Amino acid sequence: MSRMLGLVLALLVALAGGAPALAQLHAHPDENGTPVVRSLESLRDLDYQSWQLVAYREGPPGGPLRLRVVGYPGKVRLDHPTALRVRSGRGRWELADRTLENPKLAADGRAAAAEFDLAPLLADLHQDRPLRLQLPGVFVELPVPPFVVAEWRSLATSP
Repeated sequence: MSRMLGLVLALLVALAGGAPALAQLHAHPDENGTPVVRSLESLRDLDYQSWQLVAYREGPPGGPLRLRVVGYPGKVRLDHPTALRVRSGRGRWELADRTLENPKLAADGRAAAAEFDLAPLLADLHQDRPLRLQLPGVFVELPVPPFVVAEWRSLATSP
């Protein structure tokens, strides 16, 4: 009887959508030994183009928060500075382009990545709501699901 109960519970969990997504943050030191905590996700825009989103914090909690958007080299060329537009419900943000402040990205001739200041967005978000990103001239809309927003929000305080 208890085995049958276990199967019924497993089925109910599966039908209900499973367990909530857990943050997939990775901590590691950079080449200078500075601690880095990051969230890495691959998402598709509405034109079904793949993009890699890397949200990260360098240093201890309270350090700068950045969002790196990476496209396929040779398929896209990102011009700088271009602000990243973000929407969620009635909320609207423009994240400043910080790409040229990163020596590695500034020197990369492929120009397939851009980096933005994530702190103003995260300071205003109080829920893990879905986001819609727009990078003028690159993609019209890139949906970001709530579990990714939860990972980004946890970056600020993760050890």
